Amino acid sequence: MLLTIGNAPRDYAWGRRGAISALLGLPDTDAVEAELWLGAHPGSPSRVLEPEAVGGAEDLALAVEAVPELTGGTGRFPFLLKVLAAGAPLSLQAHPTAAQAREGFERENAAGIPVDAPNRNYRDPYPKPELIVAVSERFEALSGFRPAAEASREIVEIAAPIGAQDAVLPLLRRLADDESVGDAFVWLLSGAPEVPAIVEAIGRGVAADPLRHPHAAWISGLYPGDPGIVGALLLHHVALARGEALYLPAGNVHAYLDGVGIELMVASDNVLRGGLTPKHVDAAELARVLHRAAGPVPLLEPRPLPEGGVEYRPEDPEAGFGLALVETAALLPLSGPAIALCIEGAFALSGAASTGGIARGEAVLVTPDEGELRVSGAGRLFVAR
Repeated sequence: MLLTIGNAPRDYAWGRRGAISALLGLPDTDAVEAELWLGAHPGSPSRVLEPEAVGGAEDLALAVEAVPELTGGTGRFPFLLKVLAAGAPLSLQAHPTAAQAREGFERENAAGIPVDAPNRNYRDPYPKPELIVAVSERFEALSGFRPAAEASREIVEIAAPIGAQDAVLPLLRRLADDESVGDAFVWLLSGAPEVPAIVEAIGRGVAADPLRHPHAAWISGLYPGDPGIVGALLLHHVALARGEALYLPAGNVHAYLDGVGIELMVASDNVLRGGLTPKHVDAAELARVLHRAAGPVPLLEPRPLPEGGVEYRPEDPEAGFGLALVETAALLPLSGPAIALCIEGAFALSGAASTGGIARGEAVLVTPDEGELRVSGAGRLFVAR
């Protein structure tokens, strides 16, 4: 079955005005648009545009319950595909492994914390690995701890011109080596008495020279006094060009900053936040899931597909998904459901039993019983599978 689906953008405060509509060729709008969800997540299930094909179900969550073949009989849609438009920093955050998610979910259930409580960390028993592919000319993010020497050097560059070297010394001492960067990050969130003076010094330092430290100055202006201002200095600043991608596995601390991308993840709400947010921050729980050592920028290289197109597929069994990008033609075998999203041009789609088409701004669910999806046309088509 090829089932046409759609959704409306969500208006989180960190979004960009009209950016998702502009990408998809929809009417111009001045509304803030942050994310458009394609999947069966109950928070914003996709609309089914042909409900008669799935027993009258008007959204994909209801359709998955009513029509087992949509998921190959598993009863759970395995991923969530998003269009994401960031115009301001998202929260610093990390996600749990599958084992950590199950344990945390059961622990909070046993403690009687309602699933929708603001202080709930684990809202489901699933991990939340995710990848993002830049579709704007530039997409900026913070991701993963950078080497201790790099972080220390920037902290000194910010503090020294305003004579605040002594204020930041307690942090510099904790940046002893690359294995300790995450420990320093956790300490910043600990409420230690030295931390407010460090945050104040960094805030003053970046305000004194915003051209040299533009991102830190921007973040500090948005979240004055937040330890995440300093925590962000411990992370890689990543600037993706169009078509470049990041993969964010469990334990990776990250925050998207600016740009438009296509994001693919396991459908989960398990987020452990570490600052730059008015939402719940549980520093102790974040410390439990965090991968603390410095490492390289987690870029995800696309791999050519045999009959055209490329695919961004993490080598991580907890992900279990890939995101294909097709500009002319491709043949994509299916082991589960797939979602195709066209952001440019138009394509013909065919499976073992169904044929159809897709044009800019449209999305189509492909059921597993199609066996494969053959694509031909011109433009840019993403296929999550």
